[in-house]
Amino acid sequence: MAIATKPDLRPQNPRPAARPANPRFSSGPCAKRPGWTLDALSGAFLGRSHRAKDPKARLAEVIERSKAILGLPEGWRLGIVPASDTGAVEMALWSLLGARGVDVLAWESFSKDWATDVLKQLKLKDARVIDAPYGRLPDLAGIDGTRDLVMVWNGTTSGVRLADAGFIPAGREGLVICDATSAAFAMDLPYDKLDVVTWSWQKVLGGEAAHGMLALSPRAVARLESYTPPWPMPKIFRMTKAGRLNEGIFKGETINTPSMLAVEDAVDGLRWAESVGGLKGLIARSEANLAVIAGWVAKTPWVDFLAEDPATRSCTSICLKIVAPWFTALDAEAQAAAAKKLSGLLEKEGAALDAANYRDAPPGLRIWGGATVETSDIEALLPWIDWAFAQVAAEHEKVAA
Repeated sequence: MAIATKPDLRPQNPRPAARPANPRFSSGPCAKRPGWTLDALSGAFLGRSHRAKDPKARLAEVIERSKAILGLPEGWRLGIVPASDTGAVEMALWSLLGARGVDVLAWESFSKDWATDVLKQLKLKDARVIDAPYGRLPDLAGIDGTRDLVMVWNGTTSGVRLADAGFIPAGREGLVICDATSAAFAMDLPYDKLDVVTWSWQKVLGGEAAHGMLALSPRAVARLESYTPPWPMPKIFRMTKAGRLNEGIFKGETINTPSMLAVEDAVDGLRWAESVGGLKGLIARSEANLAVIAGWVAKTPWVDFLAEDPATRSCTSICLKIVAPWFTALDAEAQAAAAKKLSGLLEKEGAALDAANYRDAPPGLRIWGGATVETSDIEALLPWIDWAFAQVAAEHEKVAA
């Protein structure tokens, strides 16, 4: 799509009459599932030890329901770990890397964080970062299967996702560590090409923060049991005892004290996911949200996807950039200010909360399109974006005059 050739037609939309029923479009924590109320948490085991029979069973329920919905392969372990998806990724990096060379694919903020960990915290000498600017994927040709690979599946802050895993060698020797927090439950993940997959409850399930999920393939378990990193290992990262996997972590025996309130919320989200058709239903809901926005972008001259290749457009963290000539002519500071006004207007009007771009990303909008967001709310939001942009454009025109 040759966006640069679009005419710069400033929209003259009137103030919309209807607002989204749920204006929550944050990319994390994300909107609760449709119909959610506090009553969903009434069965939480509050004031109980997480080691007691019933609370421990609830923790195990999160694990088993998650495995079933996602279709984790036989032999994979899944555990609840501290510190959200970040904690899960850090556990994998600190516990598994260093046994062989490692490549890090980086094309947005979080993948760049993992590159920083590898280079500046773990200080691995045989490490390469293969990066790309916002809106693009790195060069995936020539990925070496003898090396470990660290990557995100979906760029939460860029709206750029992998189209497939064909670039990962089938007979690889290294491990593939995949941060999939904004992809799990919304995209098909090729587990035969992955060894560690991480996510959190507060993305596609609409759960609350603080807990991460860590899935390990048999190959990852073999690495844990055969390799001891040379650096000190904090308690919350330790997954082995006496050289063997601590199986309790993957049966609901958490490393630290979990919030049973958040656990109850996760169970509620998983039960809802089952009610809408499991993984296929969740993916369909997310893709429907992307399709509505794609149709609007195609007919709206001042906006485009941040993802340059349509095949890489995320259906969860949908990132948009402003391409109006008057906007692109501004310096970086002025662009950021104009984009902030746009998202600020949406919030002031109660049309969209938390829809601004991520702080390190190019100025624009980021609209969460995960399965807990109703397509009808996306449809109701778009006229408000047109209206808000018209106000920002008019203000710029007035100042410029």
